[in-house]
Amino acid sequence: MSVLRIIILALAVNLTVPIRANDIRINQLQVIGTHNSYHIEPSAAMLQLIGATNKDLPQTLQYTHRPLPEQFAELGIRSIELDVFADPQGGLYASPRGRAVLAAQKLKAGPDPNSDGQLAKPGFKVLHVQDIDYQTTVPTFDEALKQIRQFSDGHPKHVPLFVLIELKDDAVSPLLTTPVKFDAALLDDLDAAIGSVFTNDHLITPDSVRGSRDTLRDAVITDGWPTLKASRGKVMFALDNPGLQRDLYLDNHPSLKGRILFVDAKQESNPEAAFFKLNDPMSEFERIQQLVNSGFIVRTRADASTVQSRKNDTTRRDRAFASGAQIISTDYPEADTRFSDYAVRFPNGRTVRSNPVNGTDAPIADVDQ
Repeated sequence: MSVLRIIILALAVNLTVPIRANDIRINQLQVIGTHNSYHIEPSAAMLQLIGATNKDLPQTLQYTHRPLPEQFAELGIRSIELDVFADPQGGLYASPRGRAVLAAQKLKAGPDPNSDGQLAKPGFKVLHVQDIDYQTTVPTFDEALKQIRQFSDGHPKHVPLFVLIELKDDAVSPLLTTPVKFDAALLDDLDAAIGSVFTNDHLITPDSVRGSRDTLRDAVITDGWPTLKASRGKVMFALDNPGLQRDLYLDNHPSLKGRILFVDAKQESNPEAAFFKLNDPMSEFERIQQLVNSGFIVRTRADASTVQSRKNDTTRRDRAFASGAQIISTDYPEADTRFSDYAVRFPNGRTVRSNPVNGTDAPIADVDQ
């Protein structure tokens, strides 16, 4: 064999072929999401009423998000969070008690949340705190799902949308409406509600990730997450709750078999381990990086309770980005200039980027890029 041919063969063996963006895994992405994505700031009178019992609470509620379609299309948001209340009979949240109190005092409570009658109908509702912090851009879970589906259908090449669901059933005060407790039947109804809007081929589910492996964890660690190419135009749902609701959701569904939502796995050794919620990138920075490097998907928060915006403090935001958490949640995808110029965005207005911890150099394009 000639020397030239040997050199050519050696170069061919050692040639590194760049990874194409569509071939990377979805856990190698990083996207920006919104926290309490439906939230509208209460009226001034309602904030004053809330402050009468808890003087520190009103300032934590002073943020408003655009409607979901605008967040997706105009702000590049690729993860949202919905707080969901069960209302199987309908009407439980149609007449907030806080409005009645303000009306008796001849004060303005803001728009009637049930002006179109949606809250009177049975079904899951989307709001923050019953009776006092109830203003929402999308009052029903069904409508939220339809808005997500409509955007997805209109932009079939989008990177996957991540939807985090927090189930609300705590009786936070005897003065407020007592929520319906989530039981096994209502959790099944939640899956059914999602399934009524999305078909399996539109979803990234625990079953689709697990494949032939015995556990979800085995699949994530051994085979990895789906590629970006296989995941474009799809939606992934996850359960925010770490306690009883999570355990009920897992009951009779080992490793989430047959379920739609992923859950916060708590420990990476658990068979359902795939997704983790670690909200504080300051104190949990090393743990987040360890989980990301192990192949898991992590959600963290760049800010909380309006603190960072009021101080124009980007320390936590920058730490969240550097942690490698795939989902960076914020109340400020755009600045609230009442407070400061603080905002959480990627450079050049991108909606997605390669993960700084486990990503590649491949440029990643979303539907709008």
